[in-house]
Amino acid sequence: MKCELCPRMCGVDRAQKRGFCGMGDKITAAKAMLHFWEEPCVSGERGSGAVFFSGCVMKCVFCQNYDISSENVGREISEERLAEIFLELQDKGAQNINLVNPTHFVPQIINSIEIAKKQGLRLPIVYNSGGYERVETLRMLDGIVSVYLPDVKYYSEELSKTLSAAPNYFDTAMNSVAEMVRQTGKPSFDENGAIKSGVIVRHLVLPNHYKDSVEIIKKLGERFGGEILFSLMSQYTPFGKVKTDPRFAKMNRRLTTFEYQKALDAVYEAALEGFMQEKSSANEEYTPKFDFEGL
Repeated sequence: MKCELCPRMCGVDRAQKRGFCGMGDKITAAKAMLHFWEEPCVSGERGSGAVFFSGCVMKCVFCQNYDISSENVGREISEERLAEIFLELQDKGAQNINLVNPTHFVPQIINSIEIAKKQGLRLPIVYNSGGYERVETLRMLDGIVSVYLPDVKYYSEELSKTLSAAPNYFDTAMNSVAEMVRQTGKPSFDENGAIKSGVIVRHLVLPNHYKDSVEIIKKLGERFGGEILFSLMSQYTPFGKVKTDPRFAKMNRRLTTFEYQKALDAVYEAALEGFMQEKSSANEEYTPKFDFEGL
């Protein structure tokens, strides 16, 4: 079967060979854990039940999870085992099930969720992705995913091609967010402030590219306004190719206060509500070790 799950539509039969994402048709993951470093309404007091999937449809050169997203580190698991992992995370008290980078495994994940629900899974499902999605794939998740947590990474076509080899990224991501909002409506919360449904759009400010951030924030405010929550991230830390490839030498540093403040000013100007990281979040200790825990 030709794979057309992501916008690249590489058409590879992943039962026979690996697609652009680096994966075959078997679920591959690197860790399952209670994650306490997401937005407060996602992690809550009990932690988000995060499953980190291997491979990626984007391959960003600065990815903080580079070893699993680009180097494809991971362990194959069955759909039945993934269902068990969901239930184990629920038993540990997870606030939700957080699917981290799931795009290229959507059909298999849906099967696992259905298996787990028959065995008592009752937690909200969070879809945590890079925002480079096909609307047709997202529609497969309508009624299954409660909370969408996409990135909108780039406004500039040049940046999206150079840093992620992802043509037409901005329009694709914005159309994806529109479909996510259609499915879930405005964000809603339980009595403890944990998110039950809705869309939180994330954006990571990149060194030397704060003007791109300003454009993204402006466009999100104009198109979605109060229909989404917005999460501005300052946690950029050099990982992946930016540490070794001279083409990306200008990104081999942390953000300056000036750069992040410009993005913050844009958020206030756009009247977007949500979450703003402190610059101290730019720390490698916030990146999990992908040691196959929980698999």
